[in-house]
Amino acid sequence: MTDRLVEANRRYAEAFTDPGMDASPVLHVAVVACMDARLDLHQALGLQLGDCHTIRNAGGVVTDDVIRSLTISQRKLGTRSIVLIHHTGCGLEALTEDFRTELEMEIGQRPSWAVESFRDVDQDVRQSMQRVRTSPFLLHTDDVRGFVFDVRTGLLREVDPA
Repeated sequence: MTDRLVEANRRYAEAFTDPGMDASPVLHVAVVACMDARLDLHQALGLQLGDCHTIRNAGGVVTDDVIRSLTISQRKLGTRSIVLIHHTGCGLEALTEDFRTELEMEIGQRPSWAVESFRDVDQDVRQSMQRVRTSPFLLHTDDVRGFVFDVRTGLLREVDPA
């Protein structure tokens, strides 16, 4: 599979021209979303190359590493808005923290990270919004909005932070 991706990159590079932009996103927005392969964020949000910073992980969970990326995005690259996107049918809904124990039993070492599984996607979006809004490292926490992407319809549904 990796060879296939490398070959695709060779074809891409043949027609590639440097767009002449820097690392600062044009729209001053950072999007935190799940890594789920069904989410084509740029297409779903009408974004172009260079418009935003995109930070993805399992569940779109706001972890310490996401705060790290958002902090760099804001403090060094000028973003001001944060959009959090979780989705329906997320694989984290089927996991529990027991997954860490299973790994420990299999490998002999317990992961240092939490699974961050959840049962209520709206509540998990609220928790992520709260983590962003209360981080002492982030400069701009007034424009933080959270959404659930419906994988069947492609629509975003905003989650009330209250």
